[in-house]
Amino acid sequence: MSTKNIRLVECPRDAMQGWPVHIPAATKINYLNSLLEVGFDTLDFGSFVSPKAIPQMADTAEVLAGLHAGSPTKLLAIVANTRGAEEALRHPSISFLGFPFSVSETFQQRNTNGSIAEALDRVMEIQRLCLSAGKTLVVYLSMGFGNPYGDPFSEEIVAQWAGRLVAEGITILSLADTVGVASPEAVSRITRNLVDNLPGVEIGVHLHATAAGWREKVAAAHEAGATRFDGALKGIGGCPMAKDELVGNMNTEWLLSYFRQEGVELSINADAWQRSLQLADEIFA
Repeated sequence: MSTKNIRLVECPRDAMQGWPVHIPAATKINYLNSLLEVGFDTLDFGSFVSPKAIPQMADTAEVLAGLHAGSPTKLLAIVANTRGAEEALRHPSISFLGFPFSVSETFQQRNTNGSIAEALDRVMEIQRLCLSAGKTLVVYLSMGFGNPYGDPFSEEIVAQWAGRLVAEGITILSLADTVGVASPEAVSRITRNLVDNLPGVEIGVHLHATAAGWREKVAAAHEAGATRFDGALKGIGGCPMAKDELVGNMNTEWLLSYFRQEGVELSINADAWQRSLQLADEIFA
């Protein structure tokens, strides 16, 4: 089991992006400011993508302007192309850009309107921009545990693409169980393969789970050496571009419960945590 520091990444962007009711910018700002006080390593707060594709994220720049400065929690924004990256990099308060790189050709087309080969070109260009701006690019290996489309998939395919991305200088990879198809065995095997073969690279997981099987997935990733765990309060969310029945995001409450039971120390502000839970109940009612 990993003894390295665990990084918790809270993903309100993932929770909000597919929410069917418009969430006003002021509501988002209030919620995100509360989350910034909880003690997460990183907050996946918004995305600079086409407002036609993801209308809920059209106000990301406005929301960002309302966030309080001074939190040790770092900000991450999702981008899907060079234009989005350039827009995100105009904001000094953003530390990380996140790019969804799918090992499923079908999902890459659906999610970023381009092929896997085109996505690799985008990663290379966005990585260049990030390095120039002193920012870090996080690449999510979407459909990292399989896909529902019948596209070719194997542990070797994931490893090959991961190695290719690392060769371009990527230092943080997160395996994304985009539609919740991962078994604990697959999570363990694929995560461990990357941890063992990509020394010096931070390996994380962006898992989706139900109340019945969440713990086994988290334990599998943790024991395999993952050190970066994404979650969302109340388990809300999932990629609306998958166009399939989605399993919700990993509930952050479950992650905190697991790591407490495992004796992993996490600096969580209890008051901010309770306030955030109350706001989440109101927003995602």
